[in-house]
Amino acid sequence: MKKSILALFVMFIGLSSFGQNECFIRLQKAFDDRGSFTPSDDMHRNVIVSYFQDGGGSYCLSGKVRVENGLISSIFLQYEDDTYELLRDFYNSKKSPPKIVNGITEMIFNADDEKFKIVFIDQLKPKKKSYKLVALPDDL
Repeated sequence: MKKSILALFVMFIGLSSFGQNECFIRLQKAFDDRGSFTPSDDMHRNVIVSYFQDGGGSYCLSGKVRVENGLISSIFLQYEDDTYELLRDFYNSKKSPPKIVNGITEMIFNADDEKFKIVFIDQLKPKKKSYKLVALPDDL
């Protein structure tokens, strides 16, 4: 009995982490397929902050970001009660403000040696329209 409960718990943890692991992969594929509008210099209140773990996984958080001159100048992570916390001391691999390419930032690092990317989900271009297929009548 205890082994089956433990097995179910481990399976549940594995499935829930699988959903988070595919978070950035799905976002990256959508942006690669559809493209992105260029984020304007402003506060963007609906961004996804995707953290990358050492084991190869990722998890995504909600946040907001200020863009100035096409670069990230401020990052805020959102709590469940809809308040925000300012993230301090972040930079790209060259120790400068991160750039945005096709709606997703380059890899960002912080003082805690965490690495993440910011996804501007509102800047994702819409899906292309598809033509409607017609079924031919049976009596032809």
